[in-house]
Amino acid sequence: MVLNITTSRIAGVAVVYLCGAIPFGEESASLLTQVKELLNESRQIVLDLGNVTQFDSGSVGILVAAYDATRKAGGEIKLANLGDHTREVLQITKFLTVFEIFSSTEDAIASFHTREQTA
Repeated sequence: MVLNITTSRIAGVAVVYLCGAIPFGEESASLLTQVKELLNESRQIVLDLGNVTQFDSGSVGILVAAYDATRKAGGEIKLANLGDHTREVLQITKFLTVFEIFSSTEDAIASFHTREQTA
């Protein structure tokens, strides 16, 4: 299954919904390109991984590249809706602690606004 990427803006946050496999290569590079383009509109990004069907170390590499690009642009990227396999791969590769992870997209979006209110 190919990677399908859709985006929306919710409460000022760019939400990227991923569906399918995140293989290392051309398709996953499109995810990185999409994140970089979204940074022109919002510095707050949520990646919803709820419908990801294949996730491996190459997938982790793409997420880390997206994280790095977002941080360099002064933004934040958060992950939501991780499946068991995705969570396991992030744990094995020791990247589970790098990302802020939320059980739902709504919780991830709310975390941006909670931080703004306490700042």
